[in-house]
Amino acid sequence: MPLTRMTAQQRREQVLRVAELEFATRGLHGASTETIAHRAGITQTYVFRLFSTKRELFLACVDAAFERLTLALRAAAADATGVDALAAMGREYNAMLADRTTLLLQLQGMAAAAAGEPEIRDAVRASFGRLWQAVSDTAGLDPVTIKTFLAFGMLLNTSAALGLADVDERWARQARTRIKPGLFEHVTRETNR
Repeated sequence: MPLTRMTAQQRREQVLRVAELEFATRGLHGASTETIAHRAGITQTYVFRLFSTKRELFLACVDAAFERLTLALRAAAADATGVDALAAMGREYNAMLADRTTLLLQLQGMAAAAAGEPEIRDAVRASFGRLWQAVSDTAGLDPVTIKTFLAFGMLLNTSAALGLADVDERWARQARTRIKPGLFEHVTRETNR
């Protein structure tokens, strides 16, 4: 069977898949473009032809992780609005926690942004903003409700990243408790000022 050459776009997508695994586990500064190139079966020079810097490759991976989550939440909500949309998105979000690569890339992006790197902070802020806007536009609910939904999403991310499902301690069991319907009805614009 003859070998099929990949187009530049196909190669770019392949490098992104490989790089996502590397960046998810090692972060921006711990990941190696040499390792990424080796795993993709190309030279490091070709990696830099596709992505001019390691930082650009990292940001493309982080943005792709946010985009996957955003698209999945929108798809889960389908035509639902309001609390029904949030409930559907919440179920999808919970299911996506099994995708450690997507989860860890988001956290790695936030960690690099928090480390005081303005270019990364701006890019991750934009990715998070698109996620926020998608949830807000889809559900059509007030900002406090959207904030509460996404805040619990971050707690779920943290719990999944720390492997709290495997920790049999009181605090970990408490962190895993399910949210009861109506629990946050007391949170309003007025109480959130």
